Amino acid sequence: MTTRRKLVAGNWKMNGLTASAAELGQMCDANPSNCDVLICPPYPLIGRFVGAAGNAHIEIGAQDCHTAESGAHTGDVSAALLADVGATAVIVGHSERRADHGESSALVRAKAEAATAHGLTAIICVGETLEQREAGGAGELVVGQMLDSVPDGATAANTVIAYEPVWAIGTGKVPTSEQIGAMHAALRAALVEKFGEGDGMRILYGGSVKPTNAAEIFAIADVDGGLIGGASLKANDFLGIVSAA
Repeated sequence: MTTRRKLVAGNWKMNGLTASAAELGQMCDANPSNCDVLICPPYPLIGRFVGAAGNAHIEIGAQDCHTAESGAHTGDVSAALLADVGATAVIVGHSERRADHGESSALVRAKAEAATAHGLTAIICVGETLEQREAGGAGELVVGQMLDSVPDGATAANTVIAYEPVWAIGTGKVPTSEQIGAMHAALRAALVEKFGEGDGMRILYGGSVKPTNAAEIFAIADVDGGLIGGASLKANDFLGIVSAA
């Protein structure tokens, strides 16, 4: 069985100001090394956070990127620029982007291709709504979404999958260990079938992870860490989750 190093990634979404560097500073002071750690703040904070992280075992990423290298795309940010300011990874296809901005899996795939072309790790998000789960066939739906979103050239070195049941994000609701395990197992099987090194690709779980449940979730087979939302904004909460990895 392939050994996969756990990754705990914090998605700050549209939260944080320059003063939030103090929270990052506390994380850097702890300098966690038991797993890979990533913080994805809003765009304007990326360069500042890269500098603040220094030599700590914490990398800085972004929450989205455009498919193009440059051009007339007001308000968008290219993967090239993210890499240029020191980001090492970028989240693509988050459920909020898919829902609020109408992003298709084909677009997510193109963004992932742009990210990896510039040396960034693409964290590709997939997941189902409550309505989709209750209708049945959630596993097939999410696996299909993943296969449509992951580029053909994806490798364990440049691609991470994040399963996020949309109905559990920020709601406090957490699927059972059996539900999480079943979905991660289905995603793993599809990765192994499609990619030669699919067993080495990390699959994160995202959805109301907190210090009190992180250890239980991270112990589930094929859960290789977490994509953390609100609990990543405060150093104490986030470090509690990191310590469980």
